[in-house]
Amino acid sequence: MDTKIATAKSKQHVARSRFAYSMGAFGHDVFYALLSTYFIMYVTGHLFNSSNKAFNNHMVLWVTSIIAVLRIVELLVDPLIGNAIDRTNTRWGKFKPWVVGGGIISAIILAILFTPMGGLSLSNPYLYLLIFAILYIIMDIFYSFNDVAFWSMIPALSFDSHERDKIATFARVGSTVGGNIVGFVIMPMVLFFSANQNGGTGDDRGWFIFAAIAAAVAAITAVGVGLGTHEEKSLLRENKEQTKLKDVYKILVKNDQLFAIALSYLFYTTGITLVNSMELYYFTYILGDSRAFSILGGLNTVIGVISVLTFPLFTGKISRRKLFYGSVSLLFLGLLIFAFAGKSLILVLVGAELFFIPQPLVFLVVLMTITDSVEYGQLKLGHRDESLTLSVRPLLDKFAGAVSGWIIGPTTIIAGMTAGATAATVTAAGAAKFKLVMFLAPAILILISVFIFAKKVKLDEKMHAKIVAELEKTWGDHLEDADSDTPQPGVTDITLPVAGTLVNLKDVNDENFASGNMGKGFAIKPSDGKVIAPFSGTVRATFSTRHAIGLESDNGIMLLIHVGIDTVKLRGTGFISYFDKDQHFDKGDELMEFWDPAIKKAGLDDTVMVTVTNSKDFDIKLLKDAGEKVTTTDIVMEVSKK
Repeated sequence: MDTKIATAKSKQHVARSRFAYSMGAFGHDVFYALLSTYFIMYVTGHLFNSSNKAFNNHMVLWVTSIIAVLRIVELLVDPLIGNAIDRTNTRWGKFKPWVVGGGIISAIILAILFTPMGGLSLSNPYLYLLIFAILYIIMDIFYSFNDVAFWSMIPALSFDSHERDKIATFARVGSTVGGNIVGFVIMPMVLFFSANQNGGTGDDRGWFIFAAIAAAVAAITAVGVGLGTHEEKSLLRENKEQTKLKDVYKILVKNDQLFAIALSYLFYTTGITLVNSMELYYFTYILGDSRAFSILGGLNTVIGVISVLTFPLFTGKISRRKLFYGSVSLLFLGLLIFAFAGKSLILVLVGAELFFIPQPLVFLVVLMTITDSVEYGQLKLGHRDESLTLSVRPLLDKFAGAVSGWIIGPTTIIAGMTAGATAATVTAAGAAKFKLVMFLAPAILILISVFIFAKKVKLDEKMHAKIVAELEKTWGDHLEDADSDTPQPGVTDITLPVAGTLVNLKDVNDENFASGNMGKGFAIKPSDGKVIAPFSGTVRATFSTRHAIGLESDNGIMLLIHVGIDTVKLRGTGFISYFDKDQHFDKGDELMEFWDPAIKKAGLDDTVMVTVTNSKDFDIKLLKDAGEKVTTTDIVMEVSKK
């Protein structure tokens, strides 16, 4: 009975944690969409609405420039934010204080920024600019604390990789809905709360009330994360190396494939962000129907959720390069239709949606390539820089947001789309200038991105598989060079990590293992997918593809467990890891799990190979013969120091 109650409570805890975290992702992206896409619309169209148009335009330029400069400066602060979070140690955990505190403070300040601050924007504009700059940088820094802490806390919510994947999936769904639903509701709500419709653009009151509601959602869901989740404490997360901006720069310079994909993505994301940020302007000032923007927002929300749930299916069926080129082609088709849609709502929606659909696919390609560049850099530079490498993409997205915001300010002034403007007041010349920036400039940026990708990005699935194979050849050396214990005297009994039928290592279809290059050992034709620790020790090596694991026993035996042949091609599909690098485990713990049908369905050999990579230090005696049926409780090998 007690066991059933404990199991029920555990399930309730897991469900509560998933829900709280996914709602946190929802509120997080509601805030981000409001800040990154729609705040600039309020600034250019409502913040400065005096009778002096030159003054209005001058102030818009000042504010948009301040925002751009502060966001670029904030990029320099980001690594410090990560380091501060790493050093946090409270009774509530490492991440939750920043998620909750950062979420509440940034939400309150953002709501304030959606006001003229009691008329100060007109009565004392330069004092307003000073206060605005101070509030904006404080808001942006606390949002960054919230952002970094929120997305960094997934490993702290569970040690189970399978559960982490589920939490991340729920979060991606919440994030997608939150980011897109703002576009669905913004104009109907702004106009509903506005005392003056102003030709479909709303007024200060409508924009502030909507911003206050969105900010409240962000703050409440951040509190929900604090109350509904529990951080697992672990020594693994202590004493992390501090990340510095100069370290990111060094990695970019030395890792040419990371630099190539980063440069390609920089041009791409700047172009994409520019179009996405100008869509509401198009509906308001060109189409003349801001309410219709809700249709696009609704379509994006539905398609975005479908994308999150189905896009992983593409990775195993279409090569990365084909996926990239096909996605960009569809994106260009959508941009072309959008550019010539004029005032046809149907064509605008078709073009905008074709432009939106492939964006998550391109993001997936970029993310996979950046992830693979971790192993590329490891082979080329001799050390693994995972956290630094993966920090590059968010920095590029923030830079793109800063640049696009800087461009939009002057564009709206030239096009006549600032305070007091409506679709009726925008001239044909103004509309043409706006379209040049919205469609031609992004098209050029994306073409540059494609050119760089085609010429410089060589890292694909095949190249990555070769890199992993090369790293595996020197894995034993890598483990021996690690900070490990000196082999101790005495005999150690090694049990089978996997149940099945024993196979001679020399008979496996992998020359690297069969030749003995990876050390002495044995192989198993598995009958079960659970990989059990054959001794107590520490995880010394892992791969992002989760197909292999390097162990060190408490007395210095280094053991490599490699599931299948060429299974790196599966890119982690069908594999679950339960332990992280440098984490201690006990004999009998389940280290990892693999789904054998996934390996066989891919046409790959599922033989599990186990070798002592520092064999030269030991006398090794096999106690079982090939062909015998074995279980994870059977002792298969005796290892003693020479």
